[in-house]
Amino acid sequence: MKFVLYGLNYAPELSGIGKYTGDMEAWFSENAHQVDVLTSPPYYPEWSVHSGYRNRWFSRSPLRNGTVVRCPLYVPSRPSTFKRLVHLVSFSVSSGLALSMKLFDKPDFVICIQPTLFCAPLTLLYARLTGAKAVMHVQDYEIDAMFGLDLMRRNFLSRIAKKIESWLMRRFDLVTTISYSMIENAKQKGVDGDKLRLFPNWADVSFVTPSVNGAELKVEWGFCEEDKIVLYAGNIGKKQGLDIVIEVAEQFRTESNTHFVLVGDGVEANALKSDATTRDLPNVHFKPLQSWSRVPEMLALADVHLVIQKCGAADVVLPSKLTNILSAGGHAIVTAEKETELGLLTERFPGIYTRIDPEDSRLLGSSLRVLLNEDLSKPNMVARNYALEYLSRDKILTRFESDLEDLLVDVES
Repeated sequence: MKFVLYGLNYAPELSGIGKYTGDMEAWFSENAHQVDVLTSPPYYPEWSVHSGYRNRWFSRSPLRNGTVVRCPLYVPSRPSTFKRLVHLVSFSVSSGLALSMKLFDKPDFVICIQPTLFCAPLTLLYARLTGAKAVMHVQDYEIDAMFGLDLMRRNFLSRIAKKIESWLMRRFDLVTTISYSMIENAKQKGVDGDKLRLFPNWADVSFVTPSVNGAELKVEWGFCEEDKIVLYAGNIGKKQGLDIVIEVAEQFRTESNTHFVLVGDGVEANALKSDATTRDLPNVHFKPLQSWSRVPEMLALADVHLVIQKCGAADVVLPSKLTNILSAGGHAIVTAEKETELGLLTERFPGIYTRIDPEDSRLLGSSLRVLLNEDLSKPNMVARNYALEYLSRDKILTRFESDLEDLLVDVES
């Protein structure tokens, strides 16, 4: 099959959507499919274009079975709601020009990854002109995210935006998303259930395993063998609300062998560092994003993993960082409301992680004390077994490939 993979984020970004889009391209290429990618220069989560990439004009480079075209865009160093909108629109404009240069190609599929929804009209038009099937893969409902997290006010504009979103999504041949709750959300937006498929984020279960030893990295980062490590790794943004971690670290100030390590970058990173410095917290440590080759070690050195989100975020997006924590057999505390998919998962698989309500530093602190007093030397096999059964990259992408083949068969018949 021949694909155009059309999305804002892509390899070599190490966290979030870019990691999964890069994995998708690599897997399809390894399985003899042709994949062309339209994307931007890598900038996430730092909100700064990575060294070695230019952002003034288009660039093209070869892939295993295709090409990647990187389209220039506006990247704000301190993204506000308005600046994010300009950021998204700028990519849709530049990538639209690049997409128009592929009108004489005859792909089987054009896969638009949301965010950004601004690229959906271009995807539908391109599919109509080339005869390709249009697929939308929803990693994050950006309209819901803006209103659910109060980045925009709920008003006439929000109603118009949601109507446009619904109109666009209903016109795709296939809509996939990463969780069951997000599928239900798509149905509420008017998408026919026959067009919906589950396409969850995955883990490399053969690479991220409980057998990896993090002792070497623990020493490298200056910790003692007996130190307890509480780890957050991923984007440091507004949606996470990581100021709560600093508040909890202050509760553990007198416990010198408990350390809070935040790995990653994002728009709130400097504010968090400043807060930790102001509070004079020697038990808080910031580390840069690690290369993929060191991720298993990083996960292995943690005694407890934190998956932190604000209220209202858990049903907007399923946190991608959780997949590898589960694959590593990690012991995790996840902040999510009980009725969300993250909450329901703990009922279906008791012991997979500890769920608590979001934005409650006292509850997070007390839950952490309980977990740290348990025997954490053995991996969480409930989490590991769940990853093996439901989060295997090969299983998930093979099923997605089959869904696409079925769509082609239905059209031909």
